[in-house]
This record gives sequence, C-alpha cells and structure tokens, in this order.
Amino acid sequence: MKRSEIIARLAGAQTRLGRRGSRDGPGVPRRGDSDLNPGFHHPGKLIEAAVLVPLVERAEGYRVLLTQRTPHLRDHGGQISFPGGRIEPGDTSPESAALRESEEEIGLSPDLVALIGRLDDYETGTGFTVTPVVGVVTPTFEPRLDDFEVAELFEVPLGFILNPANHERHSKMFAGRKRQFYVLPYEERYIWGATAGMLINLYEVLTAR
Repeated sequence: MKRSEIIARLAGAQTRLGRRGSRDGPGVPRRGDSDLNPGFHHPGKLIEAAVLVPLVERAEGYRVLLTQRTPHLRDHGGQISFPGGRIEPGDTSPESAALRESEEEIGLSPDLVALIGRLDDYETGTGFTVTPVVGVVTPTFEPRLDDFEVAELFEVPLGFILNPANHERHSKMFAGRKRQFYVLPYEERYIWGATAGMLINLYEVLTAR
C-alpha cells in the first residue's frame, strides 16, 4: 500500500468522523471498549489522551511500531501500546501531545515523523478518551527508550494487521461481568484492549471500499 493511498483513506475516514462529531466539535468518540460490550462505560469524567500510530516505511513494506510498557506502571502496566499519554495544558492539539509523548518515551524526534491523519477517537473503560494520530516514521530512526515507562520497542508488519484472519475476539470476567475484547496475537506477543481496538480501526479504514 502506497503512502498516498493511506493518506486518502485516512482523510476519507476523518471526513466521516467529522460529520458525527469528535473532540474538535460536538459529539462523542465513535469507538471504544463498549463496541463489543454495550453499556460498558467508565462512570466518571474521561481523561483526554493522544497516541501516535507510527508507520515505519521499510523496503519490504510498512510496519507498525509498538511499545511494551513496564509492568510497574499504574495505567496499563505490562501491556502493549502505542507511544502516547495524557494531553497536557501546554499541548496545542492531540498531534502535539502524541509527538511530545513519543519523544519522551522512545526518543522519536518530531522532525522524523510525517503526520498523515487520525483514526477515530477511542473511549476506554478505564477512563480515557484517546485520539490516535497516524504518522510515517523515517526508517533511520534510532530509539532511545525511557526505561521507566517502556520495556521494549518492536514492529509488526502492516500486512499482519490488514489480514482479518489475525483478528480474534476473547472474553474474561471484569467487575463481575463478562467483557469481550479484540486480540491480535503476533509471534509471542499478546496485543489486546484499546491498542487492538485502534489497530482494528486502522484495518477498517485502510481496507474500506
């Protein structure tokens, strides 16, 4: 898939989202943990956050850059995630927050990222509303990990994400009720939760007819 095609599909998705409402206008996030679990919403005020969905342009095709969080973190410790975090008062947009957090977590300079669009906002059952910002990363990027937050950095081929055979639905008991969630098992990795939900959204956007 060429960069121009990815950009066009992201632009089309953002146009559709804009008609339904997003963080930049009236409405609510379009996607979330409640997609598979109707009525499953966080009861309190949601915290605004942003993540970078980094696509590395390799000779063999695009690859998605992901982090393995350190296990001691209070929020989603040990899980696989995109670089990102809360939108702070000094951030001018979700894009600036995602780039700032990516530089802090994995040493990715904003100069090495070409932002090309957004996915749908994602509301988590743990109390966050997340804006996923898609960017193409220069392949010569040399990571510098914040070892307090990031245990490991790795890549998944975009082709793996775009193959629906790799999308699974699992379930477990949570707060006394069965909760369903997406899982994308890659090699020895277990990609699930909000990160898997956003990757499913990326798949839907890039394969839309």
